[in-house]
Amino acid sequence: MEIKEKIENLRARLHQLNFEYYVNDKSLISDFDFDQLMKELQDLEEKYPEFDDSNSPTQRVGGQVTKNFETIVHKERMYSLGNTYSEDEIKEWVDRITKNLDGRIPSFTCELKYDGASINLSYSQGDLVRAVTRGDGTQGDDVTSNVKTIPNVPLKLQGDYPDEFEIRGEIVMPLAGFEALNKKRISNGEEPFMNPRNTASGSLKLQDSSETAQRPLSCLLYALVGNNLGFTEHYQSLVQARSWGFTVPETLVQANSIKDVLDYINSWEEKRATLPFEIDGIVIKVNDLRDQELLGFTAKSPRWAISYKYKAEQVATTLEAVTYQVGRTGAITPVANLTPVLLSGTVVKRASLHNADQIDKLDLRLGDEVYVEKGGEIIPKIIGVNKNKRGVVEQKIKYIDSCPDCDTALIRIEGEAQHYCPNISGCATQIIGKIQHYIGRTAMDIEGLGGETVSLLFHEGLIRNTADLYSLKADDLLPLERMAQKSVDNLLLGVESSKQKPFAKVLFGLGIRFVGATVAKRLATHFSSMSNLIAASEEELVSVDDIGERIAQSLVNFFKDQSNLDLINRLASSGVQMENESVTLASNVLEGKSIVVSGVFESLSRNDLKELIEQHGGKVSSSISSKTSFIVAGEGMGPSKKAKAEKLNIEIKSESSFLSLL
Repeated sequence: MEIKEKIENLRARLHQLNFEYYVNDKSLISDFDFDQLMKELQDLEEKYPEFDDSNSPTQRVGGQVTKNFETIVHKERMYSLGNTYSEDEIKEWVDRITKNLDGRIPSFTCELKYDGASINLSYSQGDLVRAVTRGDGTQGDDVTSNVKTIPNVPLKLQGDYPDEFEIRGEIVMPLAGFEALNKKRISNGEEPFMNPRNTASGSLKLQDSSETAQRPLSCLLYALVGNNLGFTEHYQSLVQARSWGFTVPETLVQANSIKDVLDYINSWEEKRATLPFEIDGIVIKVNDLRDQELLGFTAKSPRWAISYKYKAEQVATTLEAVTYQVGRTGAITPVANLTPVLLSGTVVKRASLHNADQIDKLDLRLGDEVYVEKGGEIIPKIIGVNKNKRGVVEQKIKYIDSCPDCDTALIRIEGEAQHYCPNISGCATQIIGKIQHYIGRTAMDIEGLGGETVSLLFHEGLIRNTADLYSLKADDLLPLERMAQKSVDNLLLGVESSKQKPFAKVLFGLGIRFVGATVAKRLATHFSSMSNLIAASEEELVSVDDIGERIAQSLVNFFKDQSNLDLINRLASSGVQMENESVTLASNVLEGKSIVVSGVFESLSRNDLKELIEQHGGKVSSSISSKTSFIVAGEGMGPSKKAKAEKLNIEIKSESSFLSLL
C-alpha cells in the first residue's frame, strides 16, 4: 500500500472512530488501540510531511504556539440574548412576537443555556477552517489551533452537509473534568481554578495549543448560520447537524405552546443539578426560520429568541464600606465593599449599588449583614438586608453630594436615577475614561496604547483630550517611565494608523451618551459625514431606524457644546476620518426615496434587499409613514402593515417588480 493511501486510511479510520464515540456514543475499539492508531499516524506524518493535512486527527494533541490571536470580523454578528426571570416575562415576550406576526402564535424550541465560552466554527467542503471567539459580537479572536484539540469538535464532517456554513456553540468544561483538573493542580502545588466557565474561556486563549489539549473541554452546538442551507426550521437544522458529527445535546426539544415552554423551564429547574456541565438558564427560540427573519433584531439581540435565567445563588456577608466610582460620562456609581465571600464559584468583594434610590430602598448601614447574588449570574448585587443583624442607625449610608475625584457638586437630571459630575472638562477620571474609550478595541483600536499609558500621559500633562494624542512626539514620550524606544515607536505608529479608521468608529469613539457601536454605525451610514450629522435636527435624527428621542436629544446636546465642536475640528485637522469613504452607486434610480421592506423573499434575503436599495441611492426605513415612497413586500407581510399602506395610499411592490425597477 502506498504511504499516502495508508496515511489517508488511518485518518479516515480515526475520524470515523471519533464520530461513533461522540455522536453515537459507541466505543468500537479500546482506548489503548485508539492511541496506537494515533501514534502510528503521528509517526507517518512526521516522516512524510509532504502529505500534511491541517485537519488530521493528530491536530487533537496540539503543539502550535500562538503569541498573538488574530482579530476576525464575524460574517454575521453574534448577538447577545435578552433575559427574563419569570413566567410573566416569558408570556409578555410571546405576546410581542404574536403581535409582530399579526396574531399568529409560532412554535418554539427550548434548549439549555450552556455556561461557557461562545464560539463560531466555519466549515468549507466538510473541513473545519476557522474557530473564532464571540469577542464583542462583531469581531473575535482566531483560536482555531486551540479548538482543534477539543475531542468532540469534528475536523471533517460526515454525511450530506452544505458546502459552506458556520455553526455556533459554547465551549464548556464538564464538572467531572473540572474537578479532576483541580485535583491535579492542587497535587502539583498550584492554585485551583475558581469555576468551569472562566477556566473554559481561559483555555481557549492559551498560547500553546498542547496545553489546551490537556484541558477537559467539550463543545456543545446550538445554531447554524449561512445562506441557502436548505432548512426551514431551527430544530430540523440542529438534528441534521448532529448527523454530520456535531454534539447537539438531546435536551433540545420542540415546544408547540407556551405551556410546553413553561413545563420545560420548570422541569430543568429541578433536574439541572444532575447535568454533567453547568447551565445558567434556558434559551427559547422561534422555530420557523422564516418567522425569525420576519421578526429580525433589535440593536442588541434577536427578537425571536430570549433566555430564561433561574434564580441566582445567594450568600450573606457584611457591608464594610461604600465607595463611589466616576464613569467617563460623569455618572456616579456607588459600590459596596464587602467581607470577601464565595459566590457561584468566584470570591466576591464588591457589589454595585446602582444609585441613591437603591441605597435608600435597602436602608443600608455600615456593618449590615447583606444578601448578595449575581444579577444574571454575572454581576454581584445586594438584594436585601438581614434586619435581625442590622447596623446602628448612626451608620446609615448617606449618598455623597460632590464628586469623589474633583469635588464638584453633583447634579441629578430629572427623570434619571443616577447622579452626575458636571465637570466634563476638569474631572480627571472622566477625561481619562473618555480617552481610554476612544483608544479601545471596539472604537479606534489604537495598538501600542493601553489604559495605564493613557493615565500616565494625562498625569504627565501630555494629553487632556483625544485630539492631543495626535500631537504626541517621541521626545515627549521617551523620558517617561516604561517608555523605551520600541514602545514609543509602536504607540506613535498606532496613533498614526488610527487615522484610517472609518467614520463610524470615530463617532463611537467620541463617547456620546447612548451612542453605542451599532447606533454609531447606523448614524454614519445614514448621514455619511460628521458635518451632516452635526447639522441634523432632532426630528431628522429620530427618523433614522433605531434612533429614539433619548439618543437624538443626546446628540443635539453634544453638538451644541462648543468645546465638543472644537475637539471634532482638531481631530479632523489631524487627519481622522469624518466622513464615509465615497461609494460609487450602482444607479440613482431610488435617490430621495424612503422604502420599507416587509416579509420574506424568494431570491434575496432582507439584508440583501436593503443593500440593493442603498446601492441605488434609496434609504431604508423600518416603519410606514406618510414619507414612505413605497413598500417592497414579500411573503408574510402583516395585514396591519398592509392596511396602513392602503390607508396612506402607499404603493406596494412585489420582489420581482422592484427588481425590474432597478
